[in-house]
Amino acid sequence: MLRDSAPDRYHPVASGFRHDAFVYTDEEDFVRQSATYVHEGLDAGETVVAVLPEDRNSLLRKALDGVADQVIFLDMGEVGRNPARLIPLWRRLLDQVPPDLPIRGLGEPAYVGRSPAELEETALHEHLLGVAFTEYAGRFQLRCPYSAELAVDPAELHSTGPQRGADLSFRCPLPAVPAEAEQQEFGMGDLNAVRRRVNVAARSLQLTDDRIDDLELALHEICTNSVRFGGGRGTLSWWAADGQLVCDVADHGRIDDLLIGRVLPPVDGPGGRGVWLANQLCDLVQVRSGADGTQVRLHTRAR
Repeated sequence: MLRDSAPDRYHPVASGFRHDAFVYTDEEDFVRQSATYVHEGLDAGETVVAVLPEDRNSLLRKALDGVADQVIFLDMGEVGRNPARLIPLWRRLLDQVPPDLPIRGLGEPAYVGRSPAELEETALHEHLLGVAFTEYAGRFQLRCPYSAELAVDPAELHSTGPQRGADLSFRCPLPAVPAEAEQQEFGMGDLNAVRRRVNVAARSLQLTDDRIDDLELALHEICTNSVRFGGGRGTLSWWAADGQLVCDVADHGRIDDLLIGRVLPPVDGPGGRGVWLANQLCDLVQVRSGADGTQVRLHTRAR
C-alpha cells in the first residue's frame, strides 16, 4: 500500500518538462482529480491526451460530459502494454502538433493488474521520462495517476534528478533467473539451434504461430547483438511464468544509452535497432546494463 501520510500530489525535481503524479483512493477520487486537471488544460487551449486503462477512460469521458470530444483518449492496455512503447508514443504526439501548442498528458502506466515485472518497468519508464523529454520544456506536461491499491510509492519515482534516477534503475540487475530455467551458451554459429529450442518451448505453451514468429525474430536480434557487441558470446535462459515464455539473454557488453529501444536509432547508426524491434514484437522487454554486463529479458504471452 502507499504510505498513508503521502500527499495528494508529487512534484518532480526540475527537468525538461513538468512531470508529476497523484494518488487516488477510489473511482470518485480519480475522477475528481483527473477532471480538474483536464479542464485546466482545455481552458488554456492545450491539446489534452488521456492514456489510461479503458475503464478509467470511460469514467473520465462520462465526467467530462460535453467536452469529452475535445480530449484524445488512448487505451493504456493496448498502446502501453509494453511500457517501453510509451515514450515513442508521446514523442509522436508531440511531433504531430505545432511547436506552439502544448500537450497536457494524463497517463497511468502503473495500473492494478500489472505483473510485478511490468510494474518494475513502469518505474524505470517514469525515471526515463525526465531524460527523454528534456528538450520539450514548456511544450509538454504529464500527470500520472496511481491507485492506492498499488504497492508503489510515486514519491520514490521523483525523489532524485531524472538522469540519476534513470541511471540507478537501468544499472540495477533484474531478478535472478529461476533455478529451473533451461539454459544455453551461444555464439554466432549457435543461433539456429537457439531458435529451434525456443520454438519447442513456445509450442509447449501453445503460443500461436504469429507469436512464435515474433519471438524468434526478436530473440535473433538480441542474440546477434550479444555476439556483435557483448564479447562474441552470450547466455540464453528461458522458462515459463504465468502463461508467458520468458527469454533472458546475458552477455559481457555494456549499454550506455538509457533510452535504447525507446528511440528509433538512425539507419546508419552502429546499433540499437534490435532492441527497438524487440519492443514492437514482445509484450515486455527489460534491459539492464552495468559493470557486470547486460541483460535483455523478453516476455511473450499467447494472445
